[in-house]
This record gives sequence, structure tokens and C-alpha cells, in this order.
Amino acid sequence: MNENRQMNLLYNGAFRLVRKIATGGMATVYEAEQLGPAGFAKRIALKVIHPKFAREEEWLQLFIDEAKLSANLVHGNIVQIFQLGEVDGTYYIAMEYIQGPTLRGLMERHLELKQPIPHPIACYIASRVCRALDFAHNSIGPSAQRLDIVHRDVAPRNIMATWDGHIKLADFGIAKARTSVDPSTQGRLIGKKHYMSPEQSLGLHVDARSDVFSLGLVLYELLALQPMFSEEITGLALEDIAERPMPNVRDTIPAISEEVAHILTLALDREPKRRPTAAIMGQALDHWCETLPTLPTSDRMQEHLSAIYPNTFRPSKANMSAIGEETEFTNLRQGLRDQGRRFLAKLMGK
Repeated sequence: MNENRQMNLLYNGAFRLVRKIATGGMATVYEAEQLGPAGFAKRIALKVIHPKFAREEEWLQLFIDEAKLSANLVHGNIVQIFQLGEVDGTYYIAMEYIQGPTLRGLMERHLELKQPIPHPIACYIASRVCRALDFAHNSIGPSAQRLDIVHRDVAPRNIMATWDGHIKLADFGIAKARTSVDPSTQGRLIGKKHYMSPEQSLGLHVDARSDVFSLGLVLYELLALQPMFSEEITGLALEDIAERPMPNVRDTIPAISEEVAHILTLALDREPKRRPTAAIMGQALDHWCETLPTLPTSDRMQEHLSAIYPNTFRPSKANMSAIGEETEFTNLRQGLRDQGRRFLAKLMGK
């Protein structure tokens, strides 16, 4: 974003830019304040599309679709979108500002400390992303029709942990709903190459189970502190995902429990129909967590972040005993709870 356009946003009376947070392939994200009368100011993140993409109708539509799709995905584990706007041809999205590390930052911090991520913490994180995905996958549009949203970019940089211990899925920038534009149909590779499902890497049709595979890769990396696929040459990386024999997770992560190994193995099945839904995967992870002496919760996550980030930890809540988040799966009734338990029991041959 050039200085003149930045100043336009600044003096438009709508926002005060604080600092640049990150620059991605399609947009730059700023920490900002949304301004209002009588000294009102709300801390937000401002995502501004790069000018070269704003000039291309297809990519601009993708940016607009992100805002339109995400605006109605109101869920405790999804970064909230507040506004889509335009100033002098510069399009921006105002969204929830998340204070805390991405999963990429979390893993890098553990590597720096030479400490593994506790398995209950890793499974807590993955189960909350399952909640976010299940909500998106089953979202209903204004006309009561299923939107069939597929995120298509579930990766460590797009998942954040707040200092308060909650988990947020971000960046629906290349999400696909039944009604939105899809650049992948134009021969463009969409998504981060090391976290694609086999069908996504081959340019085939993807549905909700593609996101489950990507989340399986993220959970694997949280547990192993190394990615399953790391080939940098794009063609070879995609070939690895589509064809390389999958490792036995119990060989590469010796400390993994039998239950979590089964859940992870099914999530990483190359055949989409054999993978669990996000809801069932999350319920199975939650059921395993319930068997532990100490249940992983947002408070446990907060304590963990406090321990590994002693110099930068900044929780927003004052009461450390506050109850955990109240998000749930879209179809979470007792029947689904029982289904999750039966699923886990079936995995274990019980």
C-alpha cells in the first residue's frame, strides 16, 4: 500500500493505522484503530489488497468473496470480519485483531526452546480448528441453502492462539462456496503446497474432507515439530502429497497415544470418503482429552503460552479462572457426542 493511499485511509476518519503486521502474496495486514465519535476507538486488523491484484477482476472478486463469506461466519473459533470497504480504489477488510502467536510462531518457539508441544495442547488446538471447520462446512445462506464452504488453506500461519488461550482460524481468502468464484478452475494452484490434500494438489474437486486432511497435516506437525512434507520444488512437493507412501505416525511420533494415532491416520487417508468429518474428528479428539488427568482447556492453553512466552505474554482477561469458550459443533447434540465416542471405540477395535 503506497503512502498516499495509506494517508487516505488515515484521514478518511475511519481508521488510524498503528503498524504493519504482515505482508502476504495478496494483501498487507495492519494493526489499526477503527475510529468513531466522542473519542471511540476499537482495535482491529485491516487487510488491504495489493494494488496489482485490485486491478485484476478475478483476484479482486476473490478478496471481496472472502469478506462476504467470512462476515456471516460468526463463531468463537473463526476470526470475525467486520467490514468490507473501499477508498480511492483501495479495497480493505476490517477484521478482529488477534493478540497472540500463529501456530507457525508457536512451533518455532518450541523448536527454539527444544521442547515438544504437549500432546494434550496439540489435540486441544486441533479440536478447536475442527469446530471452526465444521461450522463453515455446514453454514447456511440467507435463502436457507447450504453454502458448502471449503477453506482450502488450513495451515499453521492461518491458525492463531490468543493470549487468553482460544484458537482462531483465519484467512478465508481462497475459501470456496458453491456460489463464489474459483480461480483454481483456471489452472491456478490454490493453497499452500505443503498442506494440500491429494485431491487439491492434483487439481481435482475438493470438498470439506480436503480441509480435514490439511488439518491432519497441521496436527502431525504440532506433534512431530516437523512437517510431513517439506520438498521446496513445487512439482515434487505435490507429487509427494499425491503419491508418496504415508509414514506410520507411531514410528515418527513414538510418544503418540494409540487413540490419537488412529484419529490422525484416518484424517490423513488419501481417499477422502474414508476420512472423518471435521465434527467427528473433533469429537474423537475431545473424547481422548476427556480421558486425561487434566483436561486441556483455554485456561491450560493460556498457562502454556505464559510459560513459553514469558516476555511477551499479554492476556486480555483479568480473571484466570474464567470459564472456557462456549463454542460447539453445529450438530452437537448428545447423539453426536455418542457418535464421536463410538467412532473412537471403533478405531480402537472395542
